[in-house]
Amino acid sequence: AGAEELDFVGPWEVLAAWAEGWPDDDVTAFTVSPEAGPIRAAKGLTVTADYSWTDAPPFDVLVYPGGRGMRSHIDNASYLDWVKGLAAGDVLMTSVCTGSLVYANAGLLDNGPATTHWGSLDRLAALGSGIEVRADDRFVDRGKVITAAGVSAGIDMALHLVARLHSPERAREVRRYIQYDPQPPV
Repeated sequence: AGAEELDFVGPWEVLAAWAEGWPDDDVTAFTVSPEAGPIRAAKGLTVTADYSWTDAPPFDVLVYPGGRGMRSHIDNASYLDWVKGLAAGDVLMTSVCTGSLVYANAGLLDNGPATTHWGSLDRLAALGSGIEVRADDRFVDRGKVITAAGVSAGIDMALHLVARLHSPERAREVRRYIQYDPQPPV
């Protein structure tokens, strides 16, 4: 509860558009939460996760959102154990905004580069050991873990995922399909 809406909906839109527009690529996008039932996001949007932690099918990529409500996850042993368990397997761990703080406290970002929302860069550095904070990067891909800066950077990171997992051409096709133009209007 309390995730920043665009932190999860932006990447979900990219991945769901890829799944819908190119079904032969065998991609499925779904949401998961600790328990079944409605979840109220940071600005009031209510969503219902497709699966709980216990009934989710195996997945290859996790997008962990940030937001005010996610701050309680940073020191929560259940969340930390869950992400550590996924990271120990073959799951590509991605985060948007302050979702990276959970990864940092779980030790997933130690001794390497990472980013987060500009307002939490100092906290990111303090939560782990040897984290090289990249304040100006929209996202940082360090192989098994990808962190994205605040909110809209998650869309850029998700398009990077499409390029990484399929091809740059497919990522451009998905970007055009969702009519995303990364040039800010103001």
